[in-house]
Amino acid sequence: MTIRLLVVDDESGVRDAIRQVLEYEGYEVKGASSGGEAITVYPEFRPHLVFLDVKMAGLDGLETLSRLRDLDPRALVVMISGHGTVATAVQATQQGAFDFLEKPLDTDRLLVTIRNALARTELIIENERLRASVDERYAMVGQSPALRAVWDTIEKVGPTGARVLITGENGSGKELVARAIHDQSPRASLPFVEVNCAAIPSELIESELFGHIKGSFTGAVSDRPGKFELADTGTLFLDEIGDMSLAAQAKVLRVLEEGVVTRIGGGKAITVDVRVLAATNKHLETEIEEGRFRDDLYYRLNVVPIEVPPLRDRLEDIPLLVEHFSENIRGRAGMPVRVFTPEATRALQRRSWPGNVRELRNAVERLMILAPEREITAADVEGLLPAFGGHVQGDAPDVPMVGTFDEFRQEAERSFLLSRLREHHWNVAETARALAMPRSNLYKKIERYGLTRENG
Repeated sequence: MTIRLLVVDDESGVRDAIRQVLEYEGYEVKGASSGGEAITVYPEFRPHLVFLDVKMAGLDGLETLSRLRDLDPRALVVMISGHGTVATAVQATQQGAFDFLEKPLDTDRLLVTIRNALARTELIIENERLRASVDERYAMVGQSPALRAVWDTIEKVGPTGARVLITGENGSGKELVARAIHDQSPRASLPFVEVNCAAIPSELIESELFGHIKGSFTGAVSDRPGKFELADTGTLFLDEIGDMSLAAQAKVLRVLEEGVVTRIGGGKAITVDVRVLAATNKHLETEIEEGRFRDDLYYRLNVVPIEVPPLRDRLEDIPLLVEHFSENIRGRAGMPVRVFTPEATRALQRRSWPGNVRELRNAVERLMILAPEREITAADVEGLLPAFGGHVQGDAPDVPMVGTFDEFRQEAERSFLLSRLREHHWNVAETARALAMPRSNLYKKIERYGLTRENG
């Protein structure tokens, strides 16, 4: 790619001298004899870097700089002057100039400045690309009424400081909702810190949240800030808060009430300004009744509730989700190009997806890897995806004959986990990866439901 440079100076001798040096180095150079001409030329020439004289007749350099930045906020401009002063240099920098060079220009300094400016441009572009990839990763895709209802609430609560309790099944997208709330808030450019309460052993959760002082317990080899401190001025997302110990719940409640944390082993109260978002796949009202969750913490967290719909309640979003996932997966090195036929997409819509959006993404990736042809067909869907969870709408799958809805949910989860463990020959690590679930969380559920090989 040829680098384009624009030289703006009302002295033709200066323009020609700079042009000669820069063209010798292989750059494409255009000259402008006034600020007005520079403003006219800039949109068409689209220079990577502008050299702009400060003292010019008519529109001076600082005013021209301001106009160029209005045209293109990312414009890279180096000011040049034979009458440079500290005040002028400071003013130019405040208005967005990249650097300030004095005449007569030193060739080596000129070329170093160009390299530094172009390196900065590359860094900005790379950061934007990375941010776009992060945004794409956490995009909430779909146009169904169920998802639009969630978005409506996000748009209302995001700009406020209210706490939000996000509920929904595993894999339904609770983390995406939390990130969307953060992105809609005045804290969007500040830290977003996530803690998966189910993945951290109960004896370590307090250290993780509140930090510790060196020597406060075995393994505390240095002072360490907790997640509340790390999220100061930003957002803390407490995922799977229903799995948090009662002792940790009491301390979280104190932080919410008083806005201070105390590290384990320390006596100093540290003030924090944190917006707390929480999520769970449990029915916290039931957990409260059974003494496993504090009702006062529940009411503190549940200022605005958002329930994320399971995928089976928004099957019309599957075509958009398949397109979204396939495009992301296709971007990986070595991943073959695959196209889902309409029949394949309809076959995916006929499945019940107990693992929700997360399961669908894994299914799309599996099909893109294993399908024998470029086009992925309905036969591929039926042949390459497990039969479990594949009930067709209108079919009558076996329903556990239990009393309450909560009992039904627990029995369905038990059956689902047992089926997946059998599918992976009781390899817990492999099963946890397939479910996109922390291994510690899976062990807890195996223990809770008393699952053993003999059960199968």
